[in-house]
Amino acid sequence: MSTENKQRERTMLKATLYGSVANLILLLIKSISGVIGHSTAMIADAVHSLSDFVTDLIVLIFIRIGNKPQDEDHHYGHGKYESFATFVIGFVLIVVGVGIFYNGAVKIVGSFKGESLTPPGQIAFWAAILSIVVKEILFRYTIAVAKKVDSNSMKANAWHHRSDSFSSIGTALGIGGAILLGPKWAILDPIAAIVVSIFIVKASIQLLLGCVGELTDKSLSVETENDIIEIVLSFSGVLEPHNLKTRRIGNVKAIEMHIRMDGNLTLTATHATATAIETRLRQRFGNQTHVVVHVEPIK
Repeated sequence: MSTENKQRERTMLKATLYGSVANLILLLIKSISGVIGHSTAMIADAVHSLSDFVTDLIVLIFIRIGNKPQDEDHHYGHGKYESFATFVIGFVLIVVGVGIFYNGAVKIVGSFKGESLTPPGQIAFWAAILSIVVKEILFRYTIAVAKKVDSNSMKANAWHHRSDSFSSIGTALGIGGAILLGPKWAILDPIAAIVVSIFIVKASIQLLLGCVGELTDKSLSVETENDIIEIVLSFSGVLEPHNLKTRRIGNVKAIEMHIRMDGNLTLTATHATATAIETRLRQRFGNQTHVVVHVEPIK
C-alpha cells in the first residue's frame, strides 16, 4: 500500500473511531433517558443512534478493505467495497426510518382510540439537546475529513450524523411541546418520531441513489468530463479526443479515451505526449487516478 493510501486510511479510521465512541455513549444516554422519561421519540432516537454505531463498524471494516491496493483478483483495486459500504449505510437508514414511522403511527392510532399516552420527562428533553450538539459537531468534523480524503462512504457516514442531529431536533421539539403543554399533548412525542423518520428515509434514498450510480459504473459529471477534454486539448498536436469513458472506483476516478495525432510523428514522440497527458490528469484528479490514453494517427 502506498504512503498516500496509508495516510488516507489512518485519517478515515481516526474520524470513524471518534464517531463510533460518541455514538455508543449517546446510545446509552438516549436509551436510559427514553425509558426513564417515558418518551417514544427518545427511544426512537436511541434506535437511530444504534444504527449509527452499527454503520460506524461497517465503515471501519470497509475502510480497511477499500484501501487495499490492486492484486491478482482485483486489477482495479478494491475501491468499490467503499461504495458497497455506502449502500449498506443507506439501506440501514431506510430500515430505521420505516421502523420509527411505524412505532410512532401505532402510538398515534392508539391515542385516537382512547389509549392514554404517558407524557415524557425532562431527562429525555435534555438528552435530545445533548444529542443535537454532539451530532452536529461530528457531522462537521466527518464531512471535512470526507472531503479531504475524497471518500463517499465517509460522506455517507457524515450525513448519517447530520440525520441523527435532525432526528434529535424533532425529538426535542416533540418532547418539549408535550412537557410545556401538559399530558393532553403527549401525542406530540410520537408525532415528532414520525417527522424524524421522514427525514431519515429521505436522506437514505439520496445516499442509495449516489452509490448505486458508482456500483453500476455511472459516468463522472459533465463538468468533470469537460475539464478532462480541456486538459487534453491543451497539449500541442493533440486533436479530437473521443471515446471518452469515465467512472468512479471507490474514491478513485477512472478515465479512458482516444486521441488523434500526426501519423508522421515517431512512436517515441506520441508515447511521450500520451504519458504527459496521463500525468497531468493524475495531477488534477489524484495520483491514484486510472488513466488510459489510446493514440490514433490523423489520416
